Amino acid sequence: MRVRFWGVRGSIPVPGTDTLRFGGNTACVEVSAEGAPTVVLDCGSGARPLGRDLLTRSGRDLCVLLSHYHLDHVLGLPFFDPMYAPSFQIRVVMPDPDPPATDLPLKHLLNGRFHPVRLPEIPPSVRFESIRPGATFPCGPIRIRSVPLIHPGGSCGYRITHGRRSLVYFTDTAPFAQPGEGLAAGRDPTEAESRILDVVRGADVLVYDTMFTLDQFITKMSWGHSYPEYAVALARAAEVAHLVLYHHAPDANDADLEEIAARWADHSAPAVSVAREGGAMDLEG
Repeated sequence: MRVRFWGVRGSIPVPGTDTLRFGGNTACVEVSAEGAPTVVLDCGSGARPLGRDLLTRSGRDLCVLLSHYHLDHVLGLPFFDPMYAPSFQIRVVMPDPDPPATDLPLKHLLNGRFHPVRLPEIPPSVRFESIRPGATFPCGPIRIRSVPLIHPGGSCGYRITHGRRSLVYFTDTAPFAQPGEGLAAGRDPTEAESRILDVVRGADVLVYDTMFTLDQFITKMSWGHSYPEYAVALARAAEVAHLVLYHHAPDANDADLEEIAARWADHSAPAVSVAREGGAMDLEG
């Protein structure tokens, strides 16, 4: 299984000289495995370069998993070239606690007003499907387990398993314990943390929202994002092999992120890295 990062930012794309090393595109991660459809996690602005790259490949089966409908996670969808190429078969999975109404958020985005293409004009080779967060479902030989997260308007995380390898993608979520409680405080896990540990445990890679520093988090606890120290505590308790810090704040420049990378560079159990646009990881086996 191979993981590649096409967009690692939150909130809004931030192109410029201060974001060249880590990238300025918003959330989009590709997971590929031999003999399986390509999985696309979120369609932020990073979906545009991914789509162009996919056009050059032989594989034509895609499974797009949306975490939620905030603009930084869907603004690349109308510019995702495979959607308009009839040779592709694309399954777009959308989380919704009320599946019969699940296509409404994308109808608002693709309505001819915010983008020229309307949702009914998308080719029939693109199938939109709702899932209730907490459901488990297949994508070819890949098994996907979804889980509700903590974010304004709701968000959905995913565990992706192929053979003996697995990746967990948790973006746009607050910690599952208050400061001074649970894993980050060196205490027993809260009830919410115990449920999350059941999903994350033993993953090869955990991609986790760490938009804020700890000091920033204290002043923005209701924003639905997390911080590195919490992600590390969760990954350690879940015996994750590698933690990737993800969904960088738009105000975090390359120097800020290099400082965070240096802070965690020598950490083990888990190993910790900072997501970079264009970065890739190979999970053997």
